[in-house]
Amino acid sequence: MPASSEKEKRKAALAALRRSAAATFESTLPMPRALFEDLFDHLGEALEEEECDDTLRRTKTFLAEAGVADPKKVVAWLMAHGGRCDCEVLANVEEKFEV
Repeated sequence: MPASSEKEKRKAALAALRRSAAATFESTLPMPRALFEDLFDHLGEALEEEECDDTLRRTKTFLAEAGVADPKKVVAWLMAHGGRCDCEVLANVEEKFEV
């Protein structure tokens, strides 16, 4: 088998693996992706005006104002993915959405 054919097979397998991982990640989200994106925008703007106070205060306020049905579940998910305060939500969690 030519080397280029093997290379194409590996590329295809890697792409399939990435799609599968992305689908698995999406299935774990405790709220719609669009709301996460709005949360990241909100936090980015808020943290430009005022430093992080090492809490999830702004995140919790956003979730309440957005009418999220189970904000505790979202907070637990964020913490499990490295978002233990508002600035960590941006630094650690937002990057997981950049697929």
